[in-house]
Amino acid sequence: MDIVWIGVAFSAGLLARVFRIPTMVGYLTAGLVLSVVGVPENSDLIGTIGDLGVTLLLFTVGLHLRIQSIIQSEVLGTGSIHLAISTVVFGGIGILAGWDIPTSIIVGIALGFSSTVLTAKSLEARGEINAYHGRIAIGILIVQDVVAIVLLAVSGGGQPSPLALGLFALILLRPILIRLLIWSGTEELLLIYGLLLAPGIGLIFEHVGLDSKLGALVAGLLLSGHPLSDELYEKLWGLKEVFLVGFFLQVGLIGLPDLAVLPLLLLMFVLLPAKGILFFAIFSGFKLTARTAFMSSIALTAYSEFALIVVASGVESGTIPEETLSMITLLVVISFMINAMLGRFAEVLWQRIDQSATVVDRNVDHPEHIPSSIGLTQYLVVGMGRAGTAAYDYLRTHGQRPLGIDADPQVIQEHLEAGRRVIYGDSQNTSFWGTLDISNVDAVLLLIPDKSRKMNATKLIRNAGYDGYIHALVRNDEDIDDLIEAGVNDATQPISRAGRDIAMALVERD
Repeated sequence: MDIVWIGVAFSAGLLARVFRIPTMVGYLTAGLVLSVVGVPENSDLIGTIGDLGVTLLLFTVGLHLRIQSIIQSEVLGTGSIHLAISTVVFGGIGILAGWDIPTSIIVGIALGFSSTVLTAKSLEARGEINAYHGRIAIGILIVQDVVAIVLLAVSGGGQPSPLALGLFALILLRPILIRLLIWSGTEELLLIYGLLLAPGIGLIFEHVGLDSKLGALVAGLLLSGHPLSDELYEKLWGLKEVFLVGFFLQVGLIGLPDLAVLPLLLLMFVLLPAKGILFFAIFSGFKLTARTAFMSSIALTAYSEFALIVVASGVESGTIPEETLSMITLLVVISFMINAMLGRFAEVLWQRIDQSATVVDRNVDHPEHIPSSIGLTQYLVVGMGRAGTAAYDYLRTHGQRPLGIDADPQVIQEHLEAGRRVIYGDSQNTSFWGTLDISNVDAVLLLIPDKSRKMNATKLIRNAGYDGYIHALVRNDEDIDDLIEAGVNDATQPISRAGRDIAMALVERD
């Protein structure tokens, strides 16, 4: 039966790809279809695969996370205010539906959560996990996860052990874990190290009464900032993507609710857009630009899989009616599908509302605000990772005036401390290229990793009136023609380039 489920998942994902919709929508739909035709949901293999997928996802999120991105007023403030308002609204609906007050409060808080798995997966797929709005969204999810731990204890999930306080000592293990990371090298041993560490720290958390998935995220945090953490992320990427299919199948397999709860389900469904609008309003109150507020809100506009866990725990302990679980399940599944589609077309939606939404922008000193001038800059280096840093340093060493652009405030700060000129800029932001005067720049180097983002950035740069030289870095030779068609003048595939350089050196030696 397990191989049949995998075959169905593949077919659903392939169909979704044909219709150019996110494959996770196909997996969720496959789970729902299987539940309707009477396939049982209790598969040990699918459950194990799904759990490991979520564990690896949160571990890789931790690898790229900076603790500074959590302890910000826009993260802590927005997360707290939004959750409080959501609790009042959803809890009030529960009371009107006839639930008792404790049940209404528990379900109200649970429905205030956004999906950690979906948000992280969507941001990562679009290459936005390290963008400013991506970090804001992940930070808020961590705030919600902390609340969820308390909520699980209240709803019947068990109280954390006093030994949980000892987890703060894990920070003392960071030097040892980093040393093991270095000793693991860059081959299969590094992959095994990641597969050991993420579930291992998760088991420690579970042993003291906390969620193992939170432990996986902390495990990633303990390694974040080290150069090899990027290598580990790349090694785990394929496995994580495959295992997450099991999670989305599991969610869909829980099944459909009774018709009796349909009116309440429709009301909760109607409130989903209000959830996103509320996020946008609060973000704007904390002086984020309209675009960042919009993108973060889109990422967070979904109900959470954690709501399923909390409600299931309450049903098991007898504090929540059993029929509530299937209703919440369908609500979560539908919100996942909607969010996946919103995420795919987020840039298109933003360009439609750009002019009207930017009225909430304020002229304040904020890391994401666009500078009025870039001086006598000759070269723009878009994406200040390893390739971008190497390009910037080469240009500066040879007497040129480069300017780095990156969407990660932490990366920007590190470059500024190293003496490089780097500003905040989201390459996918129409307003950024429309406001920044680059007419006198000799060339633009696009060194961001994702092909679709490079193509979109190229189109935005050309639409802003720049007719100069644009050079892009690509992973595959097949991407070059697409990028040139989008407006790039030339592109380099580093592996092919390295091979030619080696061969050239050999010929010249002779």
